[in-house]
Amino acid sequence: MLLKGKPVADQIKNEIRGAVEACSQSGRTLPKLAILRAGSRPDDIAYENRVLKNCDDLGILVETVVVDDNVNMVDFVSAVNRLNEDQEIHGILIFRPLPKQLDMDTISRTIKPEKDIDCMSPVNAEKIFMGDKSGIAPCTPEAVIEILKFYGYELEGKNVAVVNRSMVLGKPLAMLFLNENSTVTLCHSKTKNLPEVTAKADIVVTGAGKARFFGKEYFSPESVIVDVGINTDETGNLCGDVSFDELSESVGAISPVPGGVGTVTSMILLKHVIKAMEQQTESK
Repeated sequence: MLLKGKPVADQIKNEIRGAVEACSQSGRTLPKLAILRAGSRPDDIAYENRVLKNCDDLGILVETVVVDDNVNMVDFVSAVNRLNEDQEIHGILIFRPLPKQLDMDTISRTIKPEKDIDCMSPVNAEKIFMGDKSGIAPCTPEAVIEILKFYGYELEGKNVAVVNRSMVLGKPLAMLFLNENSTVTLCHSKTKNLPEVTAKADIVVTGAGKARFFGKEYFSPESVIVDVGINTDETGNLCGDVSFDELSESVGAISPVPGGVGTVTSMILLKHVIKAMEQQTESK
């Protein structure tokens, strides 16, 4: 089975559109996202344009704040705090990586957890690890879970191997799987006998950042593979961590790159704007 991202993203998009329409019909304030960007990196601009297009399509308001890439900490923190205090703004997205002169730890503790739609805040990270569903999870790990559920995979009791141990993907994803009563093995570059570990797992999530690194020896015929890798091959084409052409017909299920997890991640981000808005409305 091919685990395409578009049907999953479309379902989430419909849920978001319904929530926005409910706000409009009841006369409530529409959800609003603030994007804070330092500098004008081409990949940031491209990502921002995709977010703006999706927001426009769904009726989510957006404010973009751009500061110079030489911005100092005082001015950047001031920009974050202005967005924190603006009651019309429900979600804040800070583009990363940040310029080198900015301290990530300080900024992650500055953004209000209730407006933090991409899990920068340690408060949200703690909630994910505590199983507190009011926390806002990182978008990519949540997208992995959404894809598996959409295609009807039962997660309870399943053995899962996650090849990544970062705070952006592997660790929070492990917690989300544990919340579904899965049994999780976190793997990394020092894991011994990695092919043996992954081949025994029911579900394998790859996030190694190595183009087409994982071949047949890493999987069984029943493996369900979610490829989170985003790489470029020797010809400049986008590809995942998994050797897709080699495996697409010989495993239980696999997500493509492009057209898989990334497609869903962009919708999860806007789903978090709705979640943030609803929680802020409830707390007033």
